[in-house]
Amino acid sequence: MAEVLYWISTFVLILTLLCILGYQLILLVDLEFDYINPYDSTSRINQVVLPEFIIHGIFCFTNLIAGHWFIFLLSLPFLYYNLRL
Repeated sequence: MAEVLYWISTFVLILTLLCILGYQLILLVDLEFDYINPYDSTSRINQVVLPEFIIHGIFCFTNLIAGHWFIFLLSLPFLYYNLRL
């Protein structure tokens, strides 16, 4: 049962990250076509950066606790890059 709960929570976390990245991409496309000014675009993107980092940290911690070492090691460089900033 714990394995099913792990996979469902991982799926939800990855889906949330994909939605955040899609939102950022839409904002950048709007900026490219001059539908939005640069200040509004950056302020909207900056609002979702910290939640993205937190969700990725939770994803790495979940993989570490669940014992999925390969997935954890694949996502560890990105987590290091986020924490370094």
